[in-house]
Amino acid sequence: MMMGSIVLNFFIGQWVGSAKTKIPIVVGITINILVLIIYKYLSFIIGSLNDVFILFGSFQIKQVNVKLPAGISFYTFHILSYLIDVSRKQFKPQKSFVDLALYICLFPQLIAGPIVRYKDVAKQIMGRTLTSDLFRAGIERFIIGLGKKMIIANTLATAADTAFGCNPQDLTAPAAWFGILCYTLQLYFDFSAYSDMAIGLGKMLGFNFLENFRFPYKSTSIREFWQRWHISLSNWFRDYLYIPLGGNKKSNFRTYLNLYIVFFLTGLWHGASWNFVIWGLAHGTLMVIERLGFGRILEKLPRIVQHFYMLSSVILLWVFFRADHLSGAMGFVQTMFGKWNTGTYTLAMLTDTEIVAIFIIGVIMSVNGFNWLLKKMYKFSILYSVNGPLINSVFRFNRVAFLLMILIYSGMIMATGSYNPFIYFRF
Repeated sequence: MMMGSIVLNFFIGQWVGSAKTKIPIVVGITINILVLIIYKYLSFIIGSLNDVFILFGSFQIKQVNVKLPAGISFYTFHILSYLIDVSRKQFKPQKSFVDLALYICLFPQLIAGPIVRYKDVAKQIMGRTLTSDLFRAGIERFIIGLGKKMIIANTLATAADTAFGCNPQDLTAPAAWFGILCYTLQLYFDFSAYSDMAIGLGKMLGFNFLENFRFPYKSTSIREFWQRWHISLSNWFRDYLYIPLGGNKKSNFRTYLNLYIVFFLTGLWHGASWNFVIWGLAHGTLMVIERLGFGRILEKLPRIVQHFYMLSSVILLWVFFRADHLSGAMGFVQTMFGKWNTGTYTLAMLTDTEIVAIFIIGVIMSVNGFNWLLKKMYKFSILYSVNGPLINSVFRFNRVAFLLMILIYSGMIMATGSYNPFIYFRF
């Protein structure tokens, strides 16, 4: 599928680059979107239509079993980025089939991102310099991502999976809250871990990919959250959908409509399920509310109130992102707010010493707490030390020892043979 798509779009790119009309780019976008719809959304569309048809009679469309090709969401967006950039005359069409194939199927970020826009790596594809400093930085970044995944995300996943694997009525409210808090951290560390590892691998190969996460849970509004969360996806939708639709340059109504379109598709992009659609539209609604004036009110409130608003909104909506079905998501939310009061699965059953310890570490790391502390310690050490070079050497040694410890411990966890794919693989 991927190779066929590369071959087809190599020639479409040549057509787009030489054409004086919009017909080639319209054809190219249509073909790629149709392929994505057929392989990723056809079953969802048929199922949704059948749910409607059953209300009016017995007519049903026969369901089809279409297997989802690995990475199709990501390499389709890469292809669209290339075609649109060429159409905008920002770049000439790629004359080298190998270079275009390299961009589309560059393995570090192929399966789960970050989404690399063509304009961000075009020059690097043509020529790049690999240095020892870049390679070393890549190794460090890869190890950090590996540790995030194996040590933090996978540990917290046990509590989150247990909570969401229960019937919501069997959970107590504290257990439900702890389950979604664990998932909130698991999701961040799982997503950012893959991005870290992809960025690290890219550096080892001489590529500099843009950052994909910047501590989103430090945000004080939903708008800021989306400036920090899955940045490559946000930027892609901004550059190739929101701005072409008119962005915020037209009427207020058009701006709000554009936001809803973007977030509807953002939700749908994550998965063929109404849960994701509701999650996306809810974020779109919050963005519209902030633009209507709530954002200005929010800025005048204490920072802790701003942070609470953002975090409570995001956490609540993660329930719809995690639950397998809409009814399960609604039931879980009801449990969180104590509707049933009959749960027998308590918070104590969901936790142990390791999970609690990793949870605390995860909370601190998710808001950049450790980096902040290390910087303070380093500045304090330099300020009150008569031997600055020695302090530098100690910190460098400790950094290497810490990374080596993460690598060894992560390897020990992997040696147990447990299988924990990245969450984003499902998208």
